[in-house]
Amino acid sequence: MAGSSVEAEQDEKEAQADAQAGGLDADSAALLARLSRNIRHFRGQRGMTRKNLAEQSGVSLPHLARMESAQGNVSVVVLGKVAKALNQPVASLFADEDARTGDFNLIVEFLKRQPVGNLARIREQIFADYQPTDGLRKDRIVLIGLRGAGKSTVGQALAERLGRPFVELNREVEQEAGLSLQEIITLYGQSGYRNLERRCLEQVVAKHPQVVLATGGGIVAEPLTYEILLNAFFTVWLHAEPDTHFRRVMDQHDIRIAKPALYREAMDNIHRTLEARDHLYRMAAFDVDTTQRSVDEVVARIAGQMGA
Repeated sequence: MAGSSVEAEQDEKEAQADAQAGGLDADSAALLARLSRNIRHFRGQRGMTRKNLAEQSGVSLPHLARMESAQGNVSVVVLGKVAKALNQPVASLFADEDARTGDFNLIVEFLKRQPVGNLARIREQIFADYQPTDGLRKDRIVLIGLRGAGKSTVGQALAERLGRPFVELNREVEQEAGLSLQEIITLYGQSGYRNLERRCLEQVVAKHPQVVLATGGGIVAEPLTYEILLNAFFTVWLHAEPDTHFRRVMDQHDIRIAKPALYREAMDNIHRTLEARDHLYRMAAFDVDTTQRSVDEVVARIAGQMGA
């Protein structure tokens, strides 16, 4: 088994080298190498020859040979045909090796069969078994929510009341990179920024046994990072009515939008973002609507939840 794993790793490295030799950048070559490895893996699991796969998928033998040697781009339609023939979702063709273990796949299939209403309860049970107790988690508090929810203002006041340091994750990211957030995204893209964000979050956890942390609004869309938040912090979702979010963001930058069309566009974006993230924000342990509440009132509600 160990020899097989080493051999597969060597095959992937060779495929990646071949892809790079064909003029692809390192990230694209790695993606094609992962695809080729996974097709061979799932084909081997099913005892299928390449000819069998060609017959069942309708993809030609030469095309499959190129895919399995990480050569050339592949269309979405072809990927769909190969995945169907292997009885796998398309996403699994790009999965990391750890995601192909037997336990992982069985757990995923079990979760897929559960009614949506059961998933929150299952998550809570898993977290209760494998993460710190509520008492330990409440030593670290994290505020999540859309921009304009009041995270920075409330966070500073809450930290002062509880006698804990206050940290803004975005400022930590900027300090780590020596660049502004916009410069980080411009130079390294969203992927680079999110990797840096996760690293800074891990540093905050290691450095601060007690802290109040404010995060960027989109952090909940990063599963790996959000799992760290839910695991290591008592998570509080601050939210407000869309008009309130808009007004607060405008006030922060002393901006006034006079054109109705621009206002509508901004409001549409807030509504879409809230709708897309709503189910993620609702995973927080506690939430406060800040629309009609003063900072002191919001702080008092959170402190009361902490027993302070």
